Amino acid sequence: MVLLYVFAAVVFINCCYFILFSRFSFATTPEVISSETPPVSLIICAKNEAENLQKYIPEWQAQEYPDFEIILINDASADNTLEVIESFAEKDSRIKVVNVKNIEAFWANKKYALTLGLKRAVNTRLVFSDADCSPASKQWLKEMASRFSEEKQLVLGYGAYQKRKGILNRLIRFETLMTAVQYFSYANAGIPYMGVGRNLAYTSDLYYGNNGFMSHIKLSSGDDDLFVNEVATKNNTALSTNPSSFTYSIPKKTWKAWKLQKRRHATTASHYKLKHKLLLALYYTSNLLFWVLGIVCFFLIDWKIPLALVTLRFLVQFIVIGKAASKLNEKDLLYFLPLWELFLVWMQMSIFISNKVSKPAQWK
Repeated sequence: MVLLYVFAAVVFINCCYFILFSRFSFATTPEVISSETPPVSLIICAKNEAENLQKYIPEWQAQEYPDFEIILINDASADNTLEVIESFAEKDSRIKVVNVKNIEAFWANKKYALTLGLKRAVNTRLVFSDADCSPASKQWLKEMASRFSEEKQLVLGYGAYQKRKGILNRLIRFETLMTAVQYFSYANAGIPYMGVGRNLAYTSDLYYGNNGFMSHIKLSSGDDDLFVNEVATKNNTALSTNPSSFTYSIPKKTWKAWKLQKRRHATTASHYKLKHKLLLALYYTSNLLFWVLGIVCFFLIDWKIPLALVTLRFLVQFIVIGKAASKLNEKDLLYFLPLWELFLVWMQMSIFISNKVSKPAQWK
């Protein structure tokens, strides 16, 4: 009987989190905060991205925004990234080139490269993306910039992944969806805790007022989520969730590459504020316990009550996550949703164990 009570408590905690996530799922898309179009600096850091830059620089150039510059940072690339950037810069005066060479103190450190790029920017409002990211529309830059105001100095956007065939692609997109649901929901609840560098914006005042990335400059990751975790408040943070403001990145093609990427990202979570670590840990722990205890209950207890609890939990999940998936153009992930969640729980456990043994050292 104790086992059943514990399982019921886990289901209750799960449902409480889904109710929290409904703060995003059922929220109306926020109105444009500002109709003004002050100058913006778009900052892209690239390491060995020559092929992607050839493809995506024209899309950034084609943004329908009246006044913006593009800061392209070559982070000590071994391929012809610098040559590609310089060839575009010769034809477009809006493009500024920052060529970063490795130094011993900051070897392969993206934050060091970004810091040099930020110093080159002449505008106060900064928008960030990655070299393998395609804007969803020509209105992307305008949509992100429109969320700025005198009070709102930080804008969280959605960095999606391109749809491809295969289980790995769906799992990558499901993990990305669930991460976005969480950081959008927490922000709407007044406790923002992270954002993604694939689609992020903030002001130079916020950056320099926080001394940049200095508190975590030695960590290989965290130029996005750790910075947001430090500076975001319920008053200075805005969301950009219009589909035209999304970006789409190229997903990893192998399980090994994706796991390495997630291992690198996971190293930053231990540096979050305590309240965020506790909330995230409880969510992931309750998810794990739901699957473990659910299976045990079916074998050791009369199956009718566990089935009712499982049905309730999945019903709430489908309603809340289904609505969020619709908003973020990920509705195809609703098919076999429990399966993707089970895969993700297993992968998160694997990453946790791997990172306890060793930690990845650099961003690329």
